[in-house]
Amino acid sequence: MGQVDEDRGGVVRQVQGNIVDGHVVVPKREEADSLSGSGYGIRKDDDFLLLRAYEALYLVSEKRLRVLGEGVELSFQDLLNMFQKEEGSVWSAFLLFRDLRERGYVVREGPAGEVGFRVYERGTYPKKAARYIVFLLREGSPVTVDRLWSVMRLAQGMKKKLIVAVMDRRGEVVYYSLDQFSPA
Repeated sequence: MGQVDEDRGGVVRQVQGNIVDGHVVVPKREEADSLSGSGYGIRKDDDFLLLRAYEALYLVSEKRLRVLGEGVELSFQDLLNMFQKEEGSVWSAFLLFRDLRERGYVVREGPAGEVGFRVYERGTYPKKAARYIVFLLREGSPVTVDRLWSVMRLAQGMKKKLIVAVMDRRGEVVYYSLDQFSPA
């Protein structure tokens, strides 16, 4: 299945989303199906698609989504400002999400929303389970050894490979595979 949001001329069709209770919702079933099939959002009642903040930001930045709030189209910056009021880490999540998507991976929310992202090997979504758990560490934001240990145990319990994404202050990401970890 190819990219369903490009027409035959290679021009990307924009999907329309609306702000509903601080979230971006894609109400049209065909458009929701298109994005859902590419690994975006959460289907609600089989009719509409609810996008995570970082997904909406990414799709707007790629000009694949236009978002209306109270009848007015919101810019990327408008959306970012709105989302940052609710979730201060949305900018880092967006940068990591964008980096992984640009590398060709399908990226979904982490287990129970608590640990980074589940990342699917190229070409395997939705046929196979995610292979990786990507856990974000931000430069200058300390993390305890206990926290790393619990994330490692979670990944091992899910039979996933843990990837630690270290983001510097400029938003650049370096990835490390964490296969064994013993807190002593």
